Amino acid sequence: MDKQKVLFTDLGIIDYKSAWDFQENLLRQNVEVKTAARISGTDVNPLLTETEHHLVFCEHPPVYTLGKSGNIANVLLSNDELHENGIEFFRTNRGGDITFHGLQQMVGYPILDLEKFQTDIGIYLRNLEEVIILTLKEYGITGERSSGETGVWIEPEVLGKARKICAIGVRCSRWITMHGFALNVNTDLSYFNNIIPCGIQHKQVTSIQRELGESVDFAAVKDVIKVNFEKVFKVDFL
Repeated sequence: MDKQKVLFTDLGIIDYKSAWDFQENLLRQNVEVKTAARISGTDVNPLLTETEHHLVFCEHPPVYTLGKSGNIANVLLSNDELHENGIEFFRTNRGGDITFHGLQQMVGYPILDLEKFQTDIGIYLRNLEEVIILTLKEYGITGERSSGETGVWIEPEVLGKARKICAIGVRCSRWITMHGFALNVNTDLSYFNNIIPCGIQHKQVTSIQRELGESVDFAAVKDVIKVNFEKVFKVDFL
C-alpha cells in the first residue's frame, strides 16, 4: 500500500490565536469532507475518503495555554501581571493542563485523519512521543516516557531529577487531530516559573540547550523532526 501523503507547512513565528484558527480551518475542511461522504454513502472505505493530512510547524511569541480539563490555579500570575510581562493566555480545547509556548520552542500541529492510520488516541500519542524520542537521540539525549503522563521526559523515574522536555496535548474530532507537541529547543525556560507545568508539581522543565549546555541550530531540529515523523507514521511529505 502506498504511504499516506502529508502536506507540510512552516508558519514561522505566529501568534497563538492565528495558528489555532489555521488548524481549526484545516480540521473543519476535513470534517466537511467526511460529512459529505457519509451523506452520499461513499464513506464505506475511510481510506478512499478525500481528507488531507497536514503537519504544521511554528513558533509562538510568549503565551500560556490551558487545556480543557486544566486547572486555572496552575497559572501563578494574575491577568494584570500577564499583561505587564507581555504574555498572552488562552483556554484551549486540547487535552492536558497548562503549558508555555515561546520563541525557539519547536511547536508541531499534525492534522491527521486517524481513520487512515489507527483509530486509537493512545497509539497516536505514543507515536508523537516516539518522534520526539528519536529526535532527541540524534542529539545524544535519552528521552523517555513517564508512566501515566503524556509527553517526553529526561530521567522520569529519578526522584528530584525528572524533567520534561516536550509537552503533548491534542484534540480529535471525527478522528481528525489538531494541536500537538511543543519541544523545548533553545527556549527561555524562565517562563515556566510562572506556572505549574502540565499541572505536575515538583518536576522540572528542560530543553535541548540546557541538556547540552549550548544552543543548537533550530532549523536543523525541524529537519530531524520531519525525518522522524515520516519514519514513525510511515508517511511522505508533499
